[in-house]
Amino acid sequence: MVVEKGSENLPRILVIDDELAIRRFLRTALSPADFVLHEAADGHAGLAAAVATRPDIILLDLGLPDLDGIEVLKRIREWSAVPIIVLSVRERESDKVGALDAGADDYLTKPFGVGELLARIRASLRRSLQQVPEPVFASGDLQVDLTLRRVTVGGNEVQLTPTEYDILRLLVTHAGKVLTHSQILKQVWGMAYLEQPHVLRVNISNLRRKIEADPSRPRHIITEPGVGYRLKGQPA
Repeated sequence: MVVEKGSENLPRILVIDDELAIRRFLRTALSPADFVLHEAADGHAGLAAAVATRPDIILLDLGLPDLDGIEVLKRIREWSAVPIIVLSVRERESDKVGALDAGADDYLTKPFGVGELLARIRASLRRSLQQVPEPVFASGDLQVDLTLRRVTVGGNEVQLTPTEYDILRLLVTHAGKVLTHSQILKQVWGMAYLEQPHVLRVNISNLRRKIEADPSRPRHIITEPGVGYRLKGQPA
């Protein structure tokens, strides 16, 4: 299940936990005035939601009914650096070390207080935002501000979906170079989507409709037949 509340300008939090009581508690604790909350009740749903919602932070339980939380962690880390805080009843040091080694940014043992949870969320978000400002890419009428996540064509701002933006950002950072279908699928969707090139084709088509003057004759995103795609210009 996915719960969407509030403005898209607010931080997006994905909760992956099979306990309904915990999810209800977090709905109350994570005020809709401060966060946009998404939920998943098992590992597979959580992986799908991580791709679909592009959260700013993930709260992950280890004891999921279908996949162990460590496996979920590892799969997300194959394609994303999103901050992940583990929420678990497992108190052993070995469990904490295993989660942190698998890619978790923090570990909080259940039960926990709202104040401590919010403090850890704020700390994780601060760390994720403390990055060197990235440059602005410009090619013809297309401009992509990687710091502000702002895309304009001919001076007019273009609204992209999170997935469309992630594809464009990847192309921008490798502008002038060919990226294979597999490279894009792995970086944007994860290893599970390597055999689903139609997903990429659909999103490229949608992206072209938004940034190309004539999508049937693209000037920005060039198709390299049988290989992948290339963005004209120099990398940002």
